[in-house]
Amino acid sequence: MEARIEKIKQQLQSQGYKLTPQREATLRVLLENEEDHLSAEDVFMLVKDIAPEIGLATVYRTLELLSEMHVVEKLNFGDGVARYDLRTESNKHHHHHLICVQCGQVSEIMEDWLIPLEEKLEREYGFTVLDHRLDFQGICAKCNAKAAEAGGEDRNGNA
Repeated sequence: MEARIEKIKQQLQSQGYKLTPQREATLRVLLENEEDHLSAEDVFMLVKDIAPEIGLATVYRTLELLSEMHVVEKLNFGDGVARYDLRTESNKHHHHHLICVQCGQVSEIMEDWLIPLEEKLEREYGFTVLDHRLDFQGICAKCNAKAAEAGGEDRNGNA
């Protein structure tokens, strides 16, 4: 975790920003909850445990700054709430999501399936893709299983 914080600190400094204690606390919360897709309010509640003096506006500003610097990705899963997800160091692009429209579960797909499409766009259209996101909305396996147990059909028409 410390190595990632140091790397982000260097990114901030290269853009003329400092890693203030409030920014560091926000960053630590994001790193500690890396598998979750936290809203600004979620981050704020967790940061308050580390830095009780921090305000919600400071957390919002920090998240926006980290988003602008591509340290975090600002996501919207269709529920009207912006969520924040740390970018991984190993991936050129953000990972993709499976979003259950019934229970709200969000699963991550870490593989980047769109590289061949990006290469084709470059080759055929001269278009250089800088980034992309792919989100699938549907019914998760758990909700499909519940529907099947209840005697209904899943979304695919299977009994």
